[in-house]
Amino acid sequence: MYKEYFGLKEDPFSIAPDPQFLYMSDRHREALGHLIYGMKADSGFVLLTGEVGTGKTTVCRCLLGQIPENSEIAFILNPKLSVVELLATICDELEISYPEGNSSGKIFIDRINSYLLDAHGQGKQTVLIIDEAQNLSVDVLEQIRLLTNLETDKRKLLQVIMLGQPELNLMLERPELRQLAQRVTARYHLEPLSKGEIEGYLNHRLAVAGVERPLFPIKTINKLYSLSGGVPRVINLLCDRALLGAYVKGENIVSPVLLAEAGNEVFGKRGTGGSGRNDLWQWLLTALLSLILISGIAFLVLLMKQPSLDQVTERHEPTEKVGTLSPDKKGGS
Repeated sequence: MYKEYFGLKEDPFSIAPDPQFLYMSDRHREALGHLIYGMKADSGFVLLTGEVGTGKTTVCRCLLGQIPENSEIAFILNPKLSVVELLATICDELEISYPEGNSSGKIFIDRINSYLLDAHGQGKQTVLIIDEAQNLSVDVLEQIRLLTNLETDKRKLLQVIMLGQPELNLMLERPELRQLAQRVTARYHLEPLSKGEIEGYLNHRLAVAGVERPLFPIKTINKLYSLSGGVPRVINLLCDRALLGAYVKGENIVSPVLLAEAGNEVFGKRGTGGSGRNDLWQWLLTALLSLILISGIAFLVLLMKQPSLDQVTERHEPTEKVGTLSPDKKGGS
């Protein structure tokens, strides 16, 4: 909607993992370097971990553009699979035939092993890439390890690259996965962008999309860092919404005020990127006001139940007994 207004040829802040928009910060360059090293070293397992939205998948897609043509790639995006489902998915990705309706793990494994030997004989390298690998079960991870047992004297016939959130590292610390952990020859944890890298990140994506002039002043960039924490996916969401707001209001740049409004929309009217401290104080204040209100209502109810002063006086005022003479009448008649 705002592309024509700003002279953009593409959406600069799409959250799709497009390699041409990858900003090679020092962190991303190191991450890509570790993946390439693992590929060339013919190692068993290569790990790339990072928080949600830091760019792991984008780095991996950049790696795919640099893999030699003699490589065969199996890319698994949904790893919540059973052992048999995983083996069937690998066969589908590598176009390995198997009997229709087969549910035998042995048949799948025999077909995969035969394929790997044949590919090696043709000088091909087979790579299995698993995204969101923290969702793999222990049984599936162990099966993947067993698949990498097939090797020659000089190289593994199957290389495995796993992308995942930090929980993946915790999983590999479990005793039952120690054999797999020992086969990880290259690993890297991708951190969010620093405040100093965000300006370069924005300018790179805008330039790829067709605009060289800066649309985000330095004060806006500082605000952007405080809202996003340097996480690229959150930066993209905020910037996309902020450019839309600038277009609607007829502005040529994104001011800190516009970015704050975008934060309110992205984060659900909080605009703080989810500040836990602010949420805590708001909760305490709400709880205190609720306590005061409840106490006030209880006091009013108690007060309404108390008898009035007239009722108390009437209840305690002495009355004459029927048939009793008053003192001044006792001696009469």
